Amino acid sequence: MDKNKLNKHFILASSSQRRLELLRQIGIKPNLILSPNIDEKIFSKELPRIYVKRMSIEKNRVFQQKYPQSIILTADTVVSVGRRILPKTMDINTAKECLKLISGRRHKVYTSFTLYSPKNSLKTKTIQSIIKFKRLHPDEITFYLDTKEWEGKAGGYAIQGIAASFINFISGSYSNVVGLPLADLYRVLISIGYNFKND
Repeated sequence: MDKNKLNKHFILASSSQRRLELLRQIGIKPNLILSPNIDEKIFSKELPRIYVKRMSIEKNRVFQQKYPQSIILTADTVVSVGRRILPKTMDINTAKECLKLISGRRHKVYTSFTLYSPKNSLKTKTIQSIIKFKRLHPDEITFYLDTKEWEGKAGGYAIQGIAASFINFISGSYSNVVGLPLADLYRVLISIGYNFKND
């Protein structure tokens, strides 16, 4: 396999600034950033792990025909309490409900990423992290809502921000909670012959 060929065109098919920053952290600068537009409806009784994997794969399929010679990375992240998938919080009331729900209890964060490459087709991996929040005082919830860090975030918070002060416990990958499990992604990239460079 011509490893250098695999470095020529890397597409991050995600509008998440967090994922872009995570890729740069391990030395990857995408040539192109795209935003997949798919139906993200949750099927009846669909489990969080199944849903997040399906979303990741469906996002990737959007671009495979147009960019068959590129590496295409897509990902999806969800926060769940039991079998319930918490929404991406687009309004303050939804964010408040999410924070009240995860206050003082454990919840799970799943990120599934899908990597398309010309010679290796699709590789998909789903990673789980477990987080426990402290019991939040109503004043803490109000304070956090005022920061607006919750806007567009799965489950109503961003671990890399002020919400880090609410976390008593984390089991699993930290970067997974941010939006990409870097150690797992690195191993998959190595397995397809991706040649990491410093330039």
